[in-house]
Amino acid sequence: MSESPIERDIEKNASEKQGNQVIIKGLSSDSPDGTVHRDLKARHLQMIALGGTIGTGLFLGAGGSYAQGGPAGIFLGYTVMGVIVYSMMVALGEMTTLYPVSGAFTHYSARFADPAIGFALGWNYWYSYAITLPTEISAAVIVIQFWPKGAEVNPAAWISILLVVICSFNFCGVRFYGEAEFWFSVTKITTIIGLIILSIPITAGGTPTGDKIGFRYWNAGAFQQLNGIPGPKGRFLAFWSTFVKAAFSFLGTEIVALTAGEAENPRRNVPKAIRRVFYRILVFYIFGVLAISLIVSPNNPDLLDGTGSAASPWVIGIKLAGIKGLPSVVNAVILISAFSAGNSDLYASSRTLYGLACDGKAPAIFRKCTKNGLPIWSLILTAAFGLLAFMTVSSGGNNVFNWLSNLSSITGLITWACILYSYLRFYYGCKAQGINRDDFPYKAPFQPWFSYFGLFFIILIIFFSGFTVFLKGNWSTSDFFVDYITVLIFLILWVGWKFWHKTKHVSLHNMDFETGRRELDSMAEEEAARFQEPTTWYGKLWAAIM
Repeated sequence: MSESPIERDIEKNASEKQGNQVIIKGLSSDSPDGTVHRDLKARHLQMIALGGTIGTGLFLGAGGSYAQGGPAGIFLGYTVMGVIVYSMMVALGEMTTLYPVSGAFTHYSARFADPAIGFALGWNYWYSYAITLPTEISAAVIVIQFWPKGAEVNPAAWISILLVVICSFNFCGVRFYGEAEFWFSVTKITTIIGLIILSIPITAGGTPTGDKIGFRYWNAGAFQQLNGIPGPKGRFLAFWSTFVKAAFSFLGTEIVALTAGEAENPRRNVPKAIRRVFYRILVFYIFGVLAISLIVSPNNPDLLDGTGSAASPWVIGIKLAGIKGLPSVVNAVILISAFSAGNSDLYASSRTLYGLACDGKAPAIFRKCTKNGLPIWSLILTAAFGLLAFMTVSSGGNNVFNWLSNLSSITGLITWACILYSYLRFYYGCKAQGINRDDFPYKAPFQPWFSYFGLFFIILIIFFSGFTVFLKGNWSTSDFFVDYITVLIFLILWVGWKFWHKTKHVSLHNMDFETGRRELDSMAEEEAARFQEPTTWYGKLWAAIM
């Protein structure tokens, strides 16, 4: 079998390396611990990429951002943040397509930057999504209480039902998880497109009230004045607050990389998924917030004072338009979104722990897989975090739970920063070793400047994410702690692992591009050989979509 250009480049440089070899366990099906199975189909991967992160942030959380930033503030905030997220995703896509392994970005941080960074990132990320699982379950219970009958049932009963169903999808195997997320994503995508289209007749006056809104809310004031601060300073701070909040709405976009370790033919399917991230950001997020700015005023009190679905800008706008029945439909989709997020949280966190174990940064027991490819102990430990949702039933327990969940507030942003930094090391490592990126299955555009752009802004957001506590009269020690404790935890884990294991920053010339490549290339060739190009028109259409 002839060697690929990448293999020739790698082997040409292998003799020049001085150790620094990466250890990857879990690639071989002959492993005594077993391994995960590549049971996620192309349509699963594409839908997870397209709709996986459309959730309560866009349906519900955008209302608070809109109230703070105003029409122009939220539109610009989400647009600029969308470009930043895209810069991160294309960088991640290049590394993931070349090395579709379990752990994904935690592995890349250890492999191309510093093993200590991979350790700190992995454990931070695992905890972040493990604790978000009960958060999403609790949010789903609040959404259920939108309906009078739902409010009559003890919240503990709803928590039990939701937790059992989420665990069932994950414990039945990755194919069941993928199938569930496929249909959840179809529902969310259909709904958000429908809501964007619905905003047109609402704005034009084609509703029972007949009110022609037009650009009324833009004309009344494109920007809010944050905390009543007058002039350009107040307007800029209003935009910045929305910009920071927009970052949290995009969190989870990177989960598609974690699925690559269990996706069939990742060299073909991951690039397709990454390319569609751009369209998802453009259509769902940017057009979505533009539609919100047309159908409801940023000064509507329900945006900040409403609870559950009553605070959704979509529900508020539809109610004001006099359209009956639809608020319950939107509430149902918000419920599905919260449930889907919990489902993805359990998957992402359990696979992160499994990836850490495969890289030797977590106890070996967590890389144990069943014969069906399920990392069973990683899943059991992570699923146990779901029981924390019961703490929200009592007021005292709720306070403790909120404190625990706030510890992970900016882990997603730290993850993005590490991804971009790892990619820049990867990029310059390729240059130093004479490896031609044109031969890679997917090549990120506009590099390295696009990654520098994204990294600069993400670091800026991390440092100024809690800027409101520094405004006059706003100081709160607890809020300051919540905003920045995650950075401290990350640094402690990083320095601790580095000191204990005496790790060094990976040099460009010693960077290991070889380990695992033969197994992954062989796997890719076998899957490519099994792949059959569609011949019918409907088959070609489906392939183009999925």
